[in-house]
Amino acid sequence: MGHLVARRALLAVPVLLVVTFGAFALAAASPFDPVKAYAGTAALGADQETLDRLRDNLGVDRSFAVQWWEWLTSAVTGDLGQSSVLRQPVAEAIGERIVWSTLLCAVAFAVAILLGTLLGVLAARRPGSLLDRTVTSLAYSLEAAPVFWIALLAVWLFALHLDVLPAGGLTDTGSEYVTAGQVASHLILPAGVLAVSQLPWFTLYVRQGVGDALAEDPVRGARARGLGERTVLLGHALRSGLLPVLTLIGSRVPELITGALLVETVFSWPGIAAATVEAATAVDFPLLAALTTLATAAVLAGNLLADLLYGLTDPRVKLSEM
Repeated sequence: MGHLVARRALLAVPVLLVVTFGAFALAAASPFDPVKAYAGTAALGADQETLDRLRDNLGVDRSFAVQWWEWLTSAVTGDLGQSSVLRQPVAEAIGERIVWSTLLCAVAFAVAILLGTLLGVLAARRPGSLLDRTVTSLAYSLEAAPVFWIALLAVWLFALHLDVLPAGGLTDTGSEYVTAGQVASHLILPAGVLAVSQLPWFTLYVRQGVGDALAEDPVRGARARGLGERTVLLGHALRSGLLPVLTLIGSRVPELITGALLVETVFSWPGIAAATVEAATAVDFPLLAALTTLATAAVLAGNLLADLLYGLTDPRVKLSEM
């Protein structure tokens, strides 16, 4: 296991270098002007000399390759630079927001995996039944629904029409303190929407995997030996049917991150979504590079986790050969 982790860590280095370089290149090609974004409305009445001086102070007058190299050498020492749009160190800006984004993604992913496994097993028990057709039809419908549309529908139904859940934010309006109860109540809608956006994939994968496992000879042999249906389902079919789901966990991380950005924007969740949008529109090179690196590292870590889980649960797979 240690060799696999070390090898993946070494391979991640060139990937991160290419991704951060690409982020600087794309930002440099952006039509947005970082100086005007930094100055705001004051840039409308400023003369060209003032704008040029501000451009020199921000360091955006140099080529993107030079800016990338300066940021990279500083990042290696732990200095991620200063965010021009948020007016604070990049490390501090990300640190304040990553906790809430991690909480949202972790809760949503856990709910999607658990609920998807349950629905998939129930549908696979009796293929072609009313329950199976209902679950699969609902899964395919949700799979095609954009996450922002689900989020807006949830706000209309639960916050505006039924008035049972808050429409957004982290705490109640006017609250001076962040309490666990308020965070939990405000987390239900965004986490639920994000979980629903990931739910169809796990449901369909589990249904297919468990359904195939139930038709295999080992499971038929277990039934022939007189084992109970629950033992056959949970002890034999489910374990074999969940193996494809382990690889799905890693592949869903990119869409989970993208969905989280949209959900955070709709529900005004204080995660990294707002910082990402502001970094892109203001061409904030240091913040944009740090957020891109963070997202890439999360995807690579998800793929590594999927491989580790697959190797630990499937005796036919050797981690040393992966």
